Amino acid sequence: MTSLPADKFFNDVNFVSIIDTIKNVYMSDGSMSTLLDFERCLDEADLYAYKNWIMGELVEGPNVGRYACSAIFMWPYRMMPDPRGALRLEAIGCKVTFGKSSIEVPVQVQDYEDFVPGTRYPKMHERKVWFVEIKIPIELMNDIKEGSIDLADQTIDLSEIEDAYNEDLDKMDTGDGGVETMQDQNQAMGGPMQPAGGPGPMPGMQI
Repeated sequence: MTSLPADKFFNDVNFVSIIDTIKNVYMSDGSMSTLLDFERCLDEADLYAYKNWIMGELVEGPNVGRYACSAIFMWPYRMMPDPRGALRLEAIGCKVTFGKSSIEVPVQVQDYEDFVPGTRYPKMHERKVWFVEIKIPIELMNDIKEGSIDLADQTIDLSEIEDAYNEDLDKMDTGDGGVETMQDQNQAMGGPMQPAGGPGPMPGMQI
């Protein structure tokens, strides 16, 4: 599992780029098919069995390269995905990179005070988030056959995600503006991280 300074790795992810990503996925049969294959690999690895992974929101990708396919997902800061899930993925040949950052999103407009003065654009509000990039080898994706568990009928509580974003998270900021260290991740888990023992199920993706 890799940790990099967020400003050097996830700085291209913003509110506008996320909208473009979702739009492109819905408008491209190829992107949608690739994303389903991507999630099938996560499901076969039992990733969704680990806390909060199923709450991840797609913010970039899928990006298909010669040897790997990658995608970036986002979580509210207080809902950091269990690092043991990342170890599970790496055990089957994937690469996982965590980044702690923030993103500006429009506030919910309720009155004129919520608009930027002199415009019809809503004011922006900063939210602390986790970004996680997952790279899956193309060979692995090709090896995963059809027939994995269908997650379409699973219920995901979107209000829980929204509540996490809207909470006052300043008290949780380490102040370095970068990526959570392995020690910080261990402390967040209440102790040292231990591999879960072989590949297992994986969390769901929201699009």
